[in-house]
Amino acid sequence: MKKIAIIFGTRPDTIKLAPIIKALQKEKKLFKVITIATSQHRAMLDQVLDVFSIKPDYDLNIMKKRQTLAEITKNIIVNLDKVLEKESPDMVIVQGDTSTTCIGALAAFYRKIPVCHAEAGLRTDNIYNPFPEEMNRRLTSVITALHLPPTDLSALALKKEHIPASKIFVTGNTVIDALKFVVKNNYKFAQSEISNFLKRKGKHVLLTMHRRENLGLPMTAACLAIKRLANEFPQHSFIFPVHLNPAVRDVVYPILGNLENILLIEPLKYSDFSNLLSRMNFIITDSGGVQEEGPSLGKPVLVLRETTERPEAIKFGTAKLVGLNEEKIYRNAKKLFTDQEFYNKMAKSVNPYGDGKAAERTVYAIKKYFGIKSNVISEFKPKKSK
Repeated sequence: MKKIAIIFGTRPDTIKLAPIIKALQKEKKLFKVITIATSQHRAMLDQVLDVFSIKPDYDLNIMKKRQTLAEITKNIIVNLDKVLEKESPDMVIVQGDTSTTCIGALAAFYRKIPVCHAEAGLRTDNIYNPFPEEMNRRLTSVITALHLPPTDLSALALKKEHIPASKIFVTGNTVIDALKFVVKNNYKFAQSEISNFLKRKGKHVLLTMHRRENLGLPMTAACLAIKRLANEFPQHSFIFPVHLNPAVRDVVYPILGNLENILLIEPLKYSDFSNLLSRMNFIITDSGGVQEEGPSLGKPVLVLRETTERPEAIKFGTAKLVGLNEEKIYRNAKKLFTDQEFYNKMAKSVNPYGDGKAAERTVYAIKKYFGIKSNVISEFKPKKSK
């Protein structure tokens, strides 16, 4: 039996690791799974754990108000090292690009424990955008023994960095596995304001903004574009779960707070957010994860970023980079409202991110790494959305 430690700390990485945790736990004769939460994001992490019924074996509880990246790094590595020393796992799994990911991989390296990196190979080629995520994933790749990129493009990025093909296996993205677990046709929202919003006639648009590099004037420009759209198209509605960061709220509420067809709400738990996403006509976001979730649900995505580490959706046409330029955001959103051919082309494009079997492929790749025989599973190839 191999002991596998899975390290997570934020809402996004926990969502994407949950299907892997569940899949490995089914292999009780082969793997002992140890779950370690750094709790880099406390409240948002707990919501996801509840949805997937996961109780961490260890909770490092490092969250403190206004802590710096340096403090996060120190608190994770000191506390995590104690757990790794005690448990001595045969492999550590990390996911994506958070500080928990990078420092988790480094802690494993110091103990000479092989690292498996889920969602490996995403790149923007700008170490400050997104910050600090781009450097987190680059540093993690140097340490990693088993790379699990979600797409062929991310696998190619790893090969360009001279990582041997024998250490790479394309799985698709486990966010699609997670979506299939939580999205239900008969889902009922606890908040009456959401239920009432969905009863409104016209099209529905989901907004999300939170990235550090977009704070201040860039986010102001995006909000001004949304305000123009809301005034020009009063028959359509916008819903915006507003991030808890005061720097976000100080921009959003003064500009968008008094418009009849814009609903500003508190951040949603994962199951609510995913089911709301499935009921939208299109999405305007700076989120990385939503760039993956939208295409899987057939929703066009306008990306509020100058660059993206997820170019597949741009390549296949289901997402479009609009940056933080007021006019560009306004023009493209207006086109989605008024040009049905343009809308259909994005909505019915190829979903390049997954088929709901990424966790299964992850387990196969780990078995193969340890020389455990199992049925051969082919790498992920995108298929057209239904």
